[in-house]
Amino acid sequence: MENMQTVKLNNGVEMPQMDYGVYQVSPAECERCVSDALKVGYRMIDTAQAYHNEEGVGNAVRHSGIDRGEIFLVSKIWISNYGYEKAKASIDKSLRKLQTDYIDLMLLHQPFCDRYGAYRALEEAYKEGKLRAIGVSNFYPDHFIDIADFAAHWQNCRFIMRFMACNCITESNCM
Repeated sequence: MENMQTVKLNNGVEMPQMDYGVYQVSPAECERCVSDALKVGYRMIDTAQAYHNEEGVGNAVRHSGIDRGEIFLVSKIWISNYGYEKAKASIDKSLRKLQTDYIDLMLLHQPFCDRYGAYRALEEAYKEGKLRAIGVSNFYPDHFIDIADFAAHWQNCRFIMRFMACNCITESNCM
């Protein structure tokens, strides 16, 4: 995977176009799987609070010998952690489990519950440097419009992927 292609997010962050996802990878297997993925050249690892394997991802990254700046970590806040206070605490918990000072991209996983409070927590963590980019996942167009009306920072991504759609309401190249 030499010379992995990247896309530039609206805030200037470079994100690899190919990721290694750990959905349904058991916590026990996660560290080994991510270690293998990093060895063969993957540099974006996609996890989520609901996958219950962020700790395995963090262990693999820490033991990889690869500079943290070369690895792009994505995680997602689960709906049980929505609401401002719960989301804020869950971001810090994800940082601890991933054993890092920052997460490259943090998403709201689903468009349910108190997504407004959760998005406010994302914005705050972004301003504090805990998150390099923020966005949403699994949101339909009406959900985008709704959260975009609410959100202060709707600038991070300029593309839509099937399951990871990020902040593209203002971009002319979306849809």
